Formats: sequence, C-alpha cells, structure tokens
Amino acid sequence: MVAEAIVPSVDVGMTIEQIKATQIGMKAVGAGVAVGLTGIGTAVAEMGIGSAAVGAVAENKDMFGVALLFTVIPETIVIFGLVVALLVLFV
Repeated sequence: MVAEAIVPSVDVGMTIEQIKATQIGMKAVGAGVAVGLTGIGTAVAEMGIGSAAVGAVAENKDMFGVALLFTVIPETIVIFGLVVALLVLFV
C-alpha cells in the first residue's frame, strides 16, 4: 500500500519563518516550565524547612549552621531547573 493513501498530507500553509518562530517559542515555553516548576517545588520544600529551622534556632543558637545548611539544600533544585532550561534553549 502507498503511505499517502493511509495518511494524507495536510498543507497547513505555514512558511519556514513561521515554523522557526514557533519552534523558538516552544523552546521558551519549555524553559519557562522547567524553571517555574522547580521553583514551585523548592518553595514547597522551603516552607516546611524554613519554619523548622527558625524554631530550632530560636531554641538553640548553636543550630544556626545546620539550619542554614538544611535551608540551602532544596535551592539546588532550582539550579538544576536552570541548567535544564539553558540546555533546552541553546542545544
């Protein structure tokens, strides 16, 4: 059987410039989603960790370094999202 008989080709009338602009736009949307979702995930993680860290430091001043470390760890997730966004945009 001929492939054209099974799946007919559809001419959508887009020019090469429109297709390239659409591809660039989709890359930007993908990069935004990557950074946005990792930011939301980090915010949810920081919500619980930050309040617990403040409570621990209020009770014992020596816990400041450990609390700061636990607060910074979830922020690396946003860096991973930024790396993925840069890969999407430039590769």
